[in-house]
Amino acid sequence: MAADLGELLVPYMPTIRVPRTGDRVFKSECAFSFDSPESEGGLYVCMNTFLGFGREHVERHYRKTGQSVYMHLKRHVKEKATGAAGGAIPRRRNGKVFLDLELNRDFNGEDYEYEDEAKLVIFPDHFEIPLPNIEELPALVTIACDAVLNAPSAYKKQEPESWEEEIQVSRHARSLRQLDNGVRIPPSGWKCQKCELRENLWLNLTDGAVLCGKWFFDGSGGNGHALEHYRETNHPLAVKLDTITPDGADVYSFEEEEAVLDPHISEHLSHFGIDMLQMQKRTENGHHTDNNSRPRVSEWEVIQESGMKLKAVFGSGYTGIKNLGNSCYLGTVLQVLFSIPDFQRMYVGNLQRIYDYSPLDPTQDFATQMAKLGHGLLSGQYAKPPMKSELIEQVMKEEYKQQQKGVSPRMLKSLVSRGHPEFSSNRQQDAHEFLLHIINLVERNSAGSENPSDVFRFLVEERVQCCQTRRVRYTQRVDYCIQLPAPIEAATNREELLAYEAKRKEAEENMRAPPEPVRARIPFTACLQAFTEPENVPDFWSSALQAKSAGVKTSRFASFPEYLIVQVKKFTFGVDWVPKKLDLAIEVPDFLDLNRLRATGLQAGEEELPDLMPPIVLPEDTRGTTSPEIDEAAVMQLAEMGFPLEACRKAVYYTGNMGPEMAFNWIIAHMEEPDFAEPLLLPSMMDPGPSTSDSPVGAAPLGSSPPEESIAILTSMGFPRNHSIQALKATNNNLERALDWIFTHPEEEESDAVSDMADTEPNDNAFSNANSHSDSTLSPDRDTTGPRVKDGPGRYELFAFISHMGASTMSGHYVCHIKKEGRWVIYNDHKVCLSERPPKDLGYVYFYHRLSSS
Repeated sequence: MAADLGELLVPYMPTIRVPRTGDRVFKSECAFSFDSPESEGGLYVCMNTFLGFGREHVERHYRKTGQSVYMHLKRHVKEKATGAAGGAIPRRRNGKVFLDLELNRDFNGEDYEYEDEAKLVIFPDHFEIPLPNIEELPALVTIACDAVLNAPSAYKKQEPESWEEEIQVSRHARSLRQLDNGVRIPPSGWKCQKCELRENLWLNLTDGAVLCGKWFFDGSGGNGHALEHYRETNHPLAVKLDTITPDGADVYSFEEEEAVLDPHISEHLSHFGIDMLQMQKRTENGHHTDNNSRPRVSEWEVIQESGMKLKAVFGSGYTGIKNLGNSCYLGTVLQVLFSIPDFQRMYVGNLQRIYDYSPLDPTQDFATQMAKLGHGLLSGQYAKPPMKSELIEQVMKEEYKQQQKGVSPRMLKSLVSRGHPEFSSNRQQDAHEFLLHIINLVERNSAGSENPSDVFRFLVEERVQCCQTRRVRYTQRVDYCIQLPAPIEAATNREELLAYEAKRKEAEENMRAPPEPVRARIPFTACLQAFTEPENVPDFWSSALQAKSAGVKTSRFASFPEYLIVQVKKFTFGVDWVPKKLDLAIEVPDFLDLNRLRATGLQAGEEELPDLMPPIVLPEDTRGTTSPEIDEAAVMQLAEMGFPLEACRKAVYYTGNMGPEMAFNWIIAHMEEPDFAEPLLLPSMMDPGPSTSDSPVGAAPLGSSPPEESIAILTSMGFPRNHSIQALKATNNNLERALDWIFTHPEEEESDAVSDMADTEPNDNAFSNANSHSDSTLSPDRDTTGPRVKDGPGRYELFAFISHMGASTMSGHYVCHIKKEGRWVIYNDHKVCLSERPPKDLGYVYFYHRLSSS
C-alpha cells in the first residue's frame, strides 16, 4: 500500500509545497464563501498556494490552476452530554492531527467537544488519503501536511509583511528634562514655527517647539527645522504629531540618530496638555468607554433598544456581521451598502463572473471579497432560524436565545485596511471615515465597469464673493456626503441646558456629584440652515483687487444624488486632545425636500471675478533681481549625482536656495517634463510685452496662449485641446499643476439643456450651469471626461442610519437601523431583530434614497 501511495503521488510531487516563513495558511475560511472546517462540506486547503476553498468552490480552483492535491479539513463539533463530570473536558484530538483554529461558533468551549479530521484529496477523482499516514506517504508530503496542520491560521497570527529592526528604548527617555515654559499644544492647526509647513511636524519633548522634519526621513517632505533646533539646543527627543494614539507615538532621537521607544511618552506629552491615556479605555465587554466621563447608560439602552423583547429575523438580507473586536464601524457601513440595489447588482448579481475572473489569490482581490461578503449577507445561508428540536432544547434549559451566528468580515477587513494607519489597527474607528474609505476603494476598483458608488456622487456649486468689490466666482466640485453642523444655540430646550450648565458648575465648585446630563434637542431645519449660511474664506485672494481681501462662500447642490448621505457633526476635540461627542438629539425627518437648495449659477446683475491666478511669490533673496542668486555649491552637489546642470540650477532656484535636499525633491518631481534640462528662464529675463491693468506682473492672464509643446503633451495623453489650454492658463503653464487641474476640473460638454437656458448667462467655468434642470439625468457615459452624476429631484426618504454610543469616535459601539419591506430592522453585530422604536434622533450618519418623480 505504501508503494502504491508513493507511486500515486509521484506526478503531483512538484506541486506540493512546505509552508515557508511568511506563507499564510488559509485553513479557517474559504476565499469565496464563509465555509470553514465546521461547515458540512469542510474546507479544502491547496497544498501549493495554501488557499482555502469550500466544497462549492474547490473545483473552480482546480480548473483554473490545475492544482490537484488538497488537504480536506473537517471539524466535528458536538455538545457535551448532560450530566458530564464537572470541570472542563479536554478537547478530543485525532492523534497528532489537530487544527489551530478559532472556533467559528458563539459558544463556550467548555460546553462543547470537537474532533478534527484531515485527509489528502486528489482531484479530479476525489481520491482520499486519511491523515496522519506517516509510514505510507513520501517524506516530503508528510512534512508538508504536518506543517499545514500546525501552522497558525492566516487571521489568528499575521506574520509581518516585512522584516523590521526592533526599536530600542532611548537612553534619554527616563532622564528627559522638560521646560516649564507654559507651552500647550492644541489638538489641530499645527504648523512649523519657522517656515509654517503643515506636514511632517515634530514636537520637541523638551521645550514644546513644533518644527518640520527632514526630507526623506519618513517619506514626506520638510525643511529640516526640527534637526536645526536640536543642533541649537541639544534637546534630543521629538514626537511626530500625527502619530499620537492611545497606544503610543513615533519618537525620534536626534542624538542617537534613530527611531526610539519612550516608555514615559504619556507623561512627557501630558506636560504639553496632550492626555493620551484618557483617549481610550477598554472595558470588559470588548467595547470602549471614555475613562474621563460618566457613561451614558440611557444612550446605550435607547440605541440598542435594550429594554424591549426584540424579535429575531432570519433569511436573505437579515444576516448579521460578527464583531472582530471593535470592528462594528465596518459592519454597520457594509450592512447599509449591501441594502442598496446598485451594490447588490454589482457584487452579488455578477458573483459568478467575478469569481470566474478572480486572480490566482482571491483573498487580495477587492471585487471578490466584496462579492463574498455580499453573497454571505444576501443568500440567507448564514441566517437560518434554529430547528424546532433546538428550540425545544433551549427552552428546556431555560436559555432561549434565538440568535444567528452571522458572517465574519476578517478577509475583507484585512484587505481594505491594509496599509491604513487606523483601519489596520484593532481600535475603534469612525464609521463615517470608513464609509468614505470604502467608497474610494469602490471607485478605484471599478475602472471600466459599473461603479455602484455613482449613486452617492453629486456636484456642489461653491459661490465665492469678494466683500469689497462684490464680484463673484462660481466653481463646482464632486462630493459624496453632506456634513451638517449641529448649532447648540438653536436647541429647543435651551433654557433647560443653561440651567443644567449652571448646576454642573456649582457642583464642580462645591465638589459635589454632577447633575444628570441634559441632551440638547436641535431641529433638523436649524442644522440645514447652518449648512447653507455663508462662511468666511481664510486667506482669500481677490483677483479683482489683486490682493488679499475678505471673502465669503456659500454652497448649493449643482446636482442631487440618487442616495444622499448626511453626517451630523457630533464630534469635536477638547483642549486635552480627547475627541468628544456633543450630547444632542436631532429631529431628523423621514422625508426631505432639498429642491430649494439647488444651485442657480451666475445671476443677472452679478459680475464675475477676473480669471487670474494669484502671483507667484518668489523667495525674498531672489525677488525682483534680473539675474537671481543661486547657491552654486548646491548646484554642483546635485550635478555630481548625474543630473543636467541647468536642471540643477532650476531646482535650486525654485526651492529658494534652501539646500540640496529640497532641490533634489524638485528634481524628482519635475524630471519627466520636456523642458527639464532647458536653461532657467524667468519672467524678468524675457520680454514682458505690453502690460495692461488687467494683467499685473506675477498674475497670469488666461487669455495668453500657452506653449504649443505643453499643449501637445497634454493632448497626447488623451485630454481635449480646449481643456488642455484652459488647464495650462489656469496654472501659469506649469504642466504638473495643469494635470492636477484637469483631474479636479473635469470638462463639461455643452448640452441642449444648457444652451437653451434663458435665465442664465454664459460662463467659462467648466461646471457652471451643467445641472440646472432638476429632472435631468446625467449618465456615466454622457461625458467621459466629466464626473458621473445621476441628477434628479431633491426629494428623499430616510431608509437607514448608523448610530454611535460612547464619548468619542475612538470608543463606544456602532449599530445601524435599516428599513426593509416597510419595517425597521436593527443590526447589532451578529444580532438582527425587528426594531420597535428606531432612535432616529440619536443617529450619526443618515442615508436617504430619492423619491420617484411620480
